[in-house]
Amino acid sequence: MPNSADPFLPESHGYAPTLKRLRQLTKILDNAITIPGTQVGIGLDPIIGLLPVGGDFLGLALSFYIIIESARLGVAKATIGRMIVNVIFDSLVGVIPMLGDLFDFAWKANTYNIQLLEESLKSSNRQQKSDKWFMIALIAGLLLLLIVLIAIPIAIIRMVWTAFTAS
Repeated sequence: MPNSADPFLPESHGYAPTLKRLRQLTKILDNAITIPGTQVGIGLDPIIGLLPVGGDFLGLALSFYIIIESARLGVAKATIGRMIVNVIFDSLVGVIPMLGDLFDFAWKANTYNIQLLEESLKSSNRQQKSDKWFMIALIAGLLLLLIVLIAIPIAIIRMVWTAFTAS
């Protein structure tokens, strides 16, 4: 357990409540249940990802929350970009039936993003305050990504449905 008196830890700079909340969310999404006899954890993200379309949407929305809170804490734009790439990669592979579900058990984008957040908060490479226009662009871009990731499975289902009904 980290010592909050250490001046190099994010907790010592007033980020403790937000970090605690984001760590708890990440644990629920990526490692809520540990498989007995192993150190492998399964979270809610791959489980809700089994629900067609809506599951991937919900997992993505929760991942976006971590990114938005990180930006609000002043994490550098380059780090936010890496976090977004982690989530995009997870989401794009996640929409592939079966392969995406298996991938979700192994790739833990939220855990990687929390590690990036903590590293950023420990370093001096941070912004003082989130830029309003950056936050607006970030949220707009994430919403656009949500729309695309919903449209992809719907298009696939429609193509499969058309192929079966045309025969």
